[in-house]
Amino acid sequence: MSRIKSIRDFSLKGKRVFLRLDFNVPLSNPDENGVRTILDDTRIKEALPTVQYAREQGAKIIIASHLGRPNGKKNPDFSLLPAADRLAELLGCEVMLADDCIGEGIELKVNQIQQGEVMVLENLRFYKEEEANDLMFAQMLARLADIYITDAFGTAHRKHASTYRLPSIMPDRGMGFLIEKELKYFDNILHAPAKPFYLILGGAKVSDKILTIHSLLKRVQGVVIGGAMAYAFMKAKGEKIAPEWKQPAPEDVKAAKELLVEAERKGIPFLLPSDTNEGFDIGPKTIETYCQFLANAKTVFWNGPLGWFEKSEYATGTNTVAEYLSNLACVKIVGGGDTVSAINQAGLAAKFDHLSTGGGAALEYLENEGLPGIEILKSGYRPESPDLV
Repeated sequence: MSRIKSIRDFSLKGKRVFLRLDFNVPLSNPDENGVRTILDDTRIKEALPTVQYAREQGAKIIIASHLGRPNGKKNPDFSLLPAADRLAELLGCEVMLADDCIGEGIELKVNQIQQGEVMVLENLRFYKEEEANDLMFAQMLARLADIYITDAFGTAHRKHASTYRLPSIMPDRGMGFLIEKELKYFDNILHAPAKPFYLILGGAKVSDKILTIHSLLKRVQGVVIGGAMAYAFMKAKGEKIAPEWKQPAPEDVKAAKELLVEAERKGIPFLLPSDTNEGFDIGPKTIETYCQFLANAKTVFWNGPLGWFEKSEYATGTNTVAEYLSNLACVKIVGGGDTVSAINQAGLAAKFDHLSTGGGAALEYLENEGLPGIEILKSGYRPESPDLV
């Protein structure tokens, strides 16, 4: 059986190690000096064990990431400078930020890196070739390193140049400690969850998550719905949606109907809000019902906040359910940037077993039992398309 090598499996001393990390962190709007600050540094903190290990082993560390959607153009608003500065603070050492991610100048700078030193390449998405999974772009990145390690679980569902094509052409490839941790928890959900296993879903769109929910309905013993997506299910059941509430798209209502039929056929409880707080949060009766339902849970996977948690007046549902869960003796896994931010904002992160750095990636992993950016790491694995090798 093919396996994925860990960063521990390589001799790193003196080697140029390309770390594909996920520093796609939320940033504030620019202040009067044009400076943007990081609003949530969870993804940077989660990458620290891998970076620190590489430093301790004497690697020459080249970190690559994307940030935002610069649409293939260099844009200072999407510079990785804030992430590089925060990484330097957390590591307690100097972190160099390159002014580009490919080219002869970058190759020269990389070749001057000493053992234990860290360089962050500028935003990969300043080049349209990154999202286009371009071979030549991947080859230029490959010239920078001897070993490829990815810890970017949040982007492992995308076939981009740095997450898919680059490892396909680098024989020495593996995963970091964060992906190891992500796979441990998600494989447990897929293959051996303690029961009852409950799914909490929030956010807005149902159609984006329908395949994952279908997959999880084979495994869960109950589903709790909140956020704007609840209105698609309510409409699917023939309930009236107040005109001032967020109106569900027709495809979301259609998806919701399918899921309700499937859940009923399998006898799986599917809980919807019975009251709301002005349509932007679940109401007090719903909060009480949800908490009572979750009381006997042994495993919980939560994706999507239950209301507009960024505004304190609509954060009660998400915060109360999070606090209730935090005190339950069960495995609690949270996936999705907004939900992770909500748990952090409530000061409850330490009471959850795992806060996944991937939202879409977590859902796709649960749906497909694998991701392109992880499958490509397996020893002996080759992409289906011959032009990728």
